[in-house]
Amino acid sequence: MSFDERILNGTTVLAAVVRSGSFVGAGKALNLSQSGVSRSIARLEARLGIRLLDRTTRSVTITDEGRRFYEQVAPLLNALEDVAASVMEGRTQVRGRLRVKMHPSFAHFLPGPRLRQFLESHPELAVELIARDQLGDLVSEGFDVAIHLGEPPLSGLVAKKLWETRIIAVAAASYLRRRGRPATPEDLSQAGHVLIDYRNPETARPFEWEFHRGRKIVRVPTNGQLLASDIVTMHNLCLAGYGIAQVMEVAVSTLLVEGKLIALFPEWCDERFPLYAVYPSRNHLPAKTRAFLDFVSSLA
Repeated sequence: MSFDERILNGTTVLAAVVRSGSFVGAGKALNLSQSGVSRSIARLEARLGIRLLDRTTRSVTITDEGRRFYEQVAPLLNALEDVAASVMEGRTQVRGRLRVKMHPSFAHFLPGPRLRQFLESHPELAVELIARDQLGDLVSEGFDVAIHLGEPPLSGLVAKKLWETRIIAVAAASYLRRRGRPATPEDLSQAGHVLIDYRNPETARPFEWEFHRGRKIVRVPTNGQLLASDIVTMHNLCLAGYGIAQVMEVAVSTLLVEGKLIALFPEWCDERFPLYAVYPSRNHLPAKTRAFLDFVSSLA
């Protein structure tokens, strides 16, 4: 005899009868009619080939065989109830392990003090942050969510836009003193300026330089000496006065406030770059994932 749903359902009903002492009490506990309880017990007895309960018009008594069966399955039912309760708590309590795949650029400007505050706010949550520039297969790799910069590739995954940041051109004051400050985007290709290229991980080619003002777009060709694949290298070179870089505003906001970098062409900053959360399913999103997405959304 193989274990199946009928045995599990019948065992649950039997446990309710034993605990309440009657078919009526079991029916109230399980939201079943008295006849429904009786049929479920009869099916379980037929399935097991033993008599579990002795019934009279006035009482229900468990048989010796029924008691032995119940005493062995009751701990298993309690364990199943505990597991189900624990899983249901995961819908509302931020706990467990959360594996996050992050775009390396996002990982570089993720503010440490804010991340510390998030972790300290959820002491029962263990977070694993992995920096990779490709989405890959989240399910087979065991990731709960990915934080992706730029438009994600089409797939069966759920993609939710969290926020957008402006794309701006920046330079260090030392560079501008040496090379002069360009007045317009067109000046970048006409005045011998040094432009730092950044590699697009999707195409392995440099991102094209564009400047947006309303519907107008100015494209600037680049033939940079350096092609960087991470923003730390690009930012460090820019800070050192090597050249001009096009960057996400959110990634250099502190450097702008401190005056270490200067934003160029403020009227040409209408281009936006999105940040997405990508995860396997929109159904029953765990509380731990929702909490992390709320945290990332608050960084904008």
